[in-house]
Amino acid sequence: MTSPSPLIVVSDAVQAALQEGRPVVALESTIFSHLGLPSPANEEALSRCIAAIEDGGGVAAITVVLDGVPRVGLDPSEHHRILGAANKAAERELPVAVAAGWPVGATTVSASLFLAAQAGVRVFATGGIGGVHRGDANDVSADLGALAEHSVVTVCAGAKNFLDLARTVEHLETLGVPVLGLQTDDFPAFYARTSGVAVPQRIESAAEAAAIADAQHRLGRSGGILVTVPIPEPDAIDAEVIDTAIETALAEAEDAGLVGAAVTPAVLSAIGNATGGATVPANLALAENNARVAVEIAAALAAS
Repeated sequence: MTSPSPLIVVSDAVQAALQEGRPVVALESTIFSHLGLPSPANEEALSRCIAAIEDGGGVAAITVVLDGVPRVGLDPSEHHRILGAANKAAERELPVAVAAGWPVGATTVSASLFLAAQAGVRVFATGGIGGVHRGDANDVSADLGALAEHSVVTVCAGAKNFLDLARTVEHLETLGVPVLGLQTDDFPAFYARTSGVAVPQRIESAAEAAAIADAQHRLGRSGGILVTVPIPEPDAIDAEVIDTAIETALAEAEDAGLVGAAVTPAVLSAIGNATGGATVPANLALAENNARVAVEIAAALAAS
């Protein structure tokens, strides 16, 4: 286990699990805040993800900044603080959050990967990663660089459909990140199970993912591994419906002069409206499913 920065506080439960060789799964906190999901769905997502990890014999290590202190693992009495977080913290914002003493900074994928790696947590579950934006190959999420840098297995439902998924996979390959598809030949598209983009390597089980992560470690190769898991079939949304909503929303965003981070909430809102609100239950289902797969991988790694 690595020695975390003295600025990072790892909970007693997470420390004990790591020392005893029990499975631990890191979770980002943005999805559990109103910045990620509307209330009360955000609280439901938190409960379902923690339950999935605990049902698999693991410990959930929620990452967040509280009162200027980066945390890995929380006491249940602190969970409510995440729900109303006013700020999001990517890895690049962590120094700002610490120096400014942010009351609550909900961590994104990149910040969570950094904190997990610092604490020695080897597996991280999230909903979907960021990627390369459509129409601008230079607009690349910090998530991709963090995946390449930090030696953590990330479990996700691919990336959101409004991104350029082909270029996202290509960028990950350029960065040297192994991209695995769990029981799929297609890179998942978050709400949709397929994207038409081939996943570089198909695997059939969480144990296989753990074996690949273990081999990477034994080879002395640093950096992360991405395990993509399609949303459960009963909860998936028709890809054509989503694609139509995305094309309309992107055109409207361009007409409104929206750029960068401002585009994402506009597109997500449009998709939600086009699907009659089906995106929220879909998000809950995929987040829970990813947590379930992640603890299986963590258990296999702990046993290796």
